[in-house]
Amino acid sequence: MRILTPSKNILLLLPMLTLTHYTNAQDQNITLNQDPKFEQLLNDKRKINTSISTNETYKIQIFSGKSDEAKKTLSNFKREFYNIDGTIIFNTPNYKVIVGNFKTRIEAERNLEEIKKRYKTVFLVKPSR
Repeated sequence: MRILTPSKNILLLLPMLTLTHYTNAQDQNITLNQDPKFEQLLNDKRKINTSISTNETYKIQIFSGKSDEAKKTLSNFKREFYNIDGTIIFNTPNYKVIVGNFKTRIEAERNLEEIKKRYKTVFLVKPSR
């Protein structure tokens, strides 16, 4: 393999620098024409999203700990209580298994009693308003 001498390096570097001086970035103005109904739809969607709140229901926490154990707990829960939805939430440093989506406290407490028979550390999570 041949090594370039400093004079050859300069001869290669000089044309590269002059060529880069003449290159231009894409300097163009773009005009965007959109239908005014599009902006109206976006505003309507924003209104709908603010009116929907996911924290208006009671939930039950059945586990808090490591990721693998949380996945296992949720899997076992779904097998036993197939009609109650559940999910895993990461809250540093623990993974929490939250189940249910109960509209009233009475409904949540009824299910809490059933779940307590199978899981030890369960408690009701109130909606934050």
